[in-house]
Amino acid sequence: MLNAPQDLQTIVERIKVAANTGNPLRIRGGGTKDFYGQSLQGEILDTNLLKGISSYEPSELVVTVKTGTRLAELEAVLAEKNQCLPFEPPHFKSGATVGGMVAAGLSGPSRAGSGSVKDFVLGVHMVNGKGEELRFGGTVMKNVAGYDVSRLMAGSMGTLGLMTEVSLKVLPIAPAEATLKFEYSQSEAINMLNTWGAQPLPLNASCWIQEAGKGVLYVRLRGAVAAVEAAIKKMGGNERGEYTGVLQNAASGNTTVAADWQALRNQSMDFFKLQGDECLWRLSVPDTAPDLQLGDTVVEWHGAQRWVKLPYSNAALIRSKVNALGGNAILFVAAEAVNTPASIENKVVFNPLKAPLDRIHRDLKKQFDPAGIFNHGRMFADM
Repeated sequence: MLNAPQDLQTIVERIKVAANTGNPLRIRGGGTKDFYGQSLQGEILDTNLLKGISSYEPSELVVTVKTGTRLAELEAVLAEKNQCLPFEPPHFKSGATVGGMVAAGLSGPSRAGSGSVKDFVLGVHMVNGKGEELRFGGTVMKNVAGYDVSRLMAGSMGTLGLMTEVSLKVLPIAPAEATLKFEYSQSEAINMLNTWGAQPLPLNASCWIQEAGKGVLYVRLRGAVAAVEAAIKKMGGNERGEYTGVLQNAASGNTTVAADWQALRNQSMDFFKLQGDECLWRLSVPDTAPDLQLGDTVVEWHGAQRWVKLPYSNAALIRSKVNALGGNAILFVAAEAVNTPASIENKVVFNPLKAPLDRIHRDLKKQFDPAGIFNHGRMFADM
């Protein structure tokens, strides 16, 4: 727990000094996402003093928690009440914090079926670049009116201020779950996912990947028992016979499939191990987008998220293909050669913004952090 008000006050005073001197600060919780972003600059502003669950109302499906709290600790408390964070935020490794979860804005396999991090942020208590304590939103959806600043913090990478406490909507754990496995090419899998998506089926997550030289599509169903059972019957039978069986989740005594989804969530699968000059690219595209022909690929979110591994020298090719579809390409994990000090300034992690969006980003940064002390360069080199 936050031991005393002076813990927060100490942090506030440090921010005020930094604002007056122009000394940059790097907000850091568990450091599990230090690999993500343009660059890391400034003295570390540790959030580990900000720990503990402030309030939890299981009947109201809302929890308020300090941002330095370990994500695993929060999920364990929710699980005791048969509840969860339905967007499955990745941990990547031990030590992930609630603040880092919101700041990074990353969601796991269930994103397409359950929503993203920002969809579950109800309120935020933060300190801006002037050292002012601000509170936005609340603990219910109706508290949100006008410009929703609390959700703006999701994915802001700590560039707008230090979040000290967040209120999150939670949901009950689904009573039934099953994973289906099919043999499909990438194009076939995308077509089937879009066909199923137009039907009243409890689709929660999907993953297409190459296994032993064959394309394999995994589809996870979650929901009421009757809904999952009906979906299994409907999706399981098809004239080509690609359906290869039902794999039950951990609740049914088989932990294998649940572990596979966790490996996808935390990128511990073999696919995500980079070799040589390979970089991991995260592509956001329309879910109907065809096979991009970019080599070894993992397809998630019913076709809307694609992961590819290519050297940074392919950046222009990747972005041209994705931009042509109205999508977005992010250099998610850079190869060691790209991360050297000599080349880091030339690394473009996020798609360059168009003029109107660039102006909005800069205006927001100026309003929240006029001295530019928070996480400078984390999203864009000059911000």
